[in-house]
Amino acid sequence: MKYLFFVVFGLWVGADLLFAQDQKVSGLHQRLVDAALHRTTQAVRYDPAYVVLDYPGGDVPADTGVCTDVVIRSYRVLGIDLQKRVHEDMRAHFSKYPKNWGLKRADKNIDHRRVPNLQRYFERKGAEIKDGKYQPGDLVAWDLTGNGLWHIGIVVGPDRFVHNIGGGPVLDQGIDQWKIVGHYRYLPGDS
Repeated sequence: MKYLFFVVFGLWVGADLLFAQDQKVSGLHQRLVDAALHRTTQAVRYDPAYVVLDYPGGDVPADTGVCTDVVIRSYRVLGIDLQKRVHEDMRAHFSKYPKNWGLKRADKNIDHRRVPNLQRYFERKGAEIKDGKYQPGDLVAWDLTGNGLWHIGIVVGPDRFVHNIGGGPVLDQGIDQWKIVGHYRYLPGDS
């Protein structure tokens, strides 16, 4: 199945497989990579609208989403509900999270769909990586403009990542093309 993803996207399979083997990608990391690559096969219109969601396990309509939805949906394949995890942590520790939106309490409908909240959650769970060595399944957060236009994606290979920057989920390259403001490695078993 992994081979099909690489053929579909016209990538040189050898380099990606060697990268994964060299990095000793765990089964969970590989499942996250496969889930992220699968996102690129889905027709999704970029739509940042606030939506009232079911809880737990809520999601915006399948044909809409933003960069965070690529991450959320990929983790759900692993049985990790970031909506629930982020909401519960924010509800218990609201003062530890960014105050960029003027909220006075956690909101299960949107908190997990905001990059700074995901960053803080991953930091609080000890998932922040500072060595600059990207592995498949890592998350990278960027400031696209240098003025707080946040973005996030999932590393899937050497200098390759999946993200939604406006045209739906895509496979891209050039991890350092924007200012990197966060690097995380978060897997099941992490609290």
